[in-house]
Amino acid sequence: MDKTFADQVIEFNENLIYSGNLPDGFEVLNPYLDNPETKLVMQKFYHKYYNDSNKRKFIIGINPSRHGAGVTGVPFTDTKRLESVCGIKMKSTHTHEVSSVFVYDMIADYGGADLFYQEVYINSPFPLAIVRKTKNGWLNANYYDDKELFRDVKDFMIESLRKHISLNLDTSEVFILGKKNAEFISKLNQEAQLFDSMTVLEHPRYIQQYKSKEKQLYIDKYILALKNK
Repeated sequence: MDKTFADQVIEFNENLIYSGNLPDGFEVLNPYLDNPETKLVMQKFYHKYYNDSNKRKFIIGINPSRHGAGVTGVPFTDTKRLESVCGIKMKSTHTHEVSSVFVYDMIADYGGADLFYQEVYINSPFPLAIVRKTKNGWLNANYYDDKELFRDVKDFMIESLRKHISLNLDTSEVFILGKKNAEFISKLNQEAQLFDSMTVLEHPRYIQQYKSKEKQLYIDKYILALKNK
C-alpha cells in the first residue's frame, strides 16, 4: 500500500537530524529528540489532517520558533491552538506563540482546520528551531540572521525543500512568508529550480506585532492568494 501524505511527513520529521556546521553561538533544537511527547502529538496531527494523498499548496515559513513548532512539531501551532482548534492536548508543556494566533484566525476564515489542511501544507526550509546565545540567554534566530549561518545550512535547506516537494506539493506557485525570507528562498530557487513562481505574503509575526489593527486585511490577502487557483 502506498504511504499517505501523513506517513511521509511523519517519516521526514522522525528522521530529521542536522549534523552540519554552525557558527559559534548558534544551536539547533530538535523537538523530536528533546521531548518524546512532541513526536506523539505530531503523529496525531498529521494522521488527523493529512491521511490521504491529495496534492497541496505549499506555504514556506522561516524556521520553527522554540515556542511553536519547536515544541509541538507542527508549524505555526502552539500548544493552545493545538488543543483548542485541533483537539490534541499536550501535557508536558504549554506554549503561546504570536504567529500561531494569526495563522489560526486565518484558518478559521479560510473554512476551518479540516478544509485548510486538506488543501495546504506548511513547513520551513530549515525545519528545526535555531537559537542564538545572547547575554540574556538563548533566543530564537532565523536561518538568514548571519551570513555564515546561511552558508552552513543552505544545502540542508535545499535537500529539505526537495523532500517536502516529493510529498506531492504543487510547485507551480509557492507561498513564502516574509519578504526577507523570500529573498533567500529566491536564491535557493535559482540554484535548485524548485518552484515556478513565488507569492510573498507578510509574515504572521510581523502582522501580529506591527499591523494588528489591519489584521483582517492581511487575513483576506492570504485567503485570496491561496484560493486563487
